[in-house]
Amino acid sequence: MQEREITLSVVSHGQNALVNQLLGDVQRNCAGRVALVLTQNVPDPVRFATGNLACPTEIIVNGEPKGYGANHNAAFQRCRTKYYCVCNPDIRLPADPFPALLQALADTRVAVAGPLVRSPKGTTEDSVRRFPTAATLVKKLFVDRRQPDYPTDRGPLEVDWAAGMFMLFRSDAYRAAGGFDEAYFLYYEDVDICHRLRAGGAAVVFEPRAEVIHDAQRASRRNLRRALHHLASIFRFLWRRGFPRGGNGSAA
Repeated sequence: MQEREITLSVVSHGQNALVNQLLGDVQRNCAGRVALVLTQNVPDPVRFATGNLACPTEIIVNGEPKGYGANHNAAFQRCRTKYYCVCNPDIRLPADPFPALLQALADTRVAVAGPLVRSPKGTTEDSVRRFPTAATLVKKLFVDRRQPDYPTDRGPLEVDWAAGMFMLFRSDAYRAAGGFDEAYFLYYEDVDICHRLRAGGAAVVFEPRAEVIHDAQRASRRNLRRALHHLASIFRFLWRRGFPRGGNGSAA
């Protein structure tokens, strides 16, 4: 069996049916390079469709729901590969996104790389952004902008942060950072870990030659409980980081 280089962590919150679609993409496009860790965070009548997968798979079933960061940190305890990828259940892989991302991570200063993310309609999602400030967050209340803060036609770029829907880490960098901060139950774990990695001298890279599709749910815009989680995470980040002003992208 081909040695795996990436552990792919997917956490389901009653989304096993979506995960199974993703597993079909994995089988078609990248089963030879990944080991899977699937976490069922809440009960789900749909079973994970792992029977025909040509890659090692471990399943974690939580007795009690955990937050985003806690789930991926627990999955990382099963990681024995050089790279660790966190991926949302509603991601689809039209092709293997990993070759270009691995090329970006060949530079040991790069701790994490994120792909170009498209909606099912083909539009570009806001998956790479500058660090938020109080001013940009107020502006966001009035302007529903879903484009990335960085150009997508200039090759790989260093960015402030990449969204947690799909992030490929060097495992040693993830371990050195202590993984995601579990004080963030939901939202902004991705912003926080990128901020900490960059503060330690590492780089976060956007690699637009790699593409994934994200059927974004935008649950915080429709669900009051999730909206409150989102607000709490925003204030936690701003408070801890002293209202950061953000940075500028440069060629990687």
